[in-house]
Amino acid sequence: MIIFIFFYTYIWAMFQIKNTLVSESIIENDFVCNLSACKGACCIEGNAGAPLGAKELEQIKKFLPIVKRYLSSKSIDEIKKQGQFITTPSGDFETPLVGGKECVYLILNENKVPQCSFEKAYSEGLISWKKPISCHLYPVRTKDFSEFISVNYDKWSICNDACILGKELQVPVYKFVKEALIRKFGKDWYLELELAAKDFKK
Repeated sequence: MIIFIFFYTYIWAMFQIKNTLVSESIIENDFVCNLSACKGACCIEGNAGAPLGAKELEQIKKFLPIVKRYLSSKSIDEIKKQGQFITTPSGDFETPLVGGKECVYLILNENKVPQCSFEKAYSEGLISWKKPISCHLYPVRTKDFSEFISVNYDKWSICNDACILGKELQVPVYKFVKEALIRKFGKDWYLELELAAKDFKK
């Protein structure tokens, strides 16, 4: 089933998989993070922290004592001031920011490229949680509604290098975030997405 969603001057064609409405933009557009070019700008730019699900708050509380070893003194100070997460005026949860910019859980690796402190601990086998699903999914954004979940491509100019690299490598958005989509919706859901993508390209 194809559904057209109207928002201001934009029109997105969307299709249904189970209880989700998926934008064709995640099939139409290519994307591969190019950290050597962007230096992790999506973790630094903007005026809001990473969206968090209610269940993820417990993961942050549980694993913060372990990842704290990686954090800068500025980040630790901000966590003391703002808390491990913040609640927005609309009632949503987000990670706090340092100086209104980068996420408090952001660190720099040996190449001075931003990295999630939770992901670093995960890669070292210290914790069982990789990072917030919203970060893992990016540039895909999801939003819960009463009867469905929307799945959209969030096009941001600071990710132009990723769009260029994705086009060169011919990797569509949905393939780039395959692991995260399976983590969010499951393998069966992703298999249906692959079938829809094949039909889309015919």
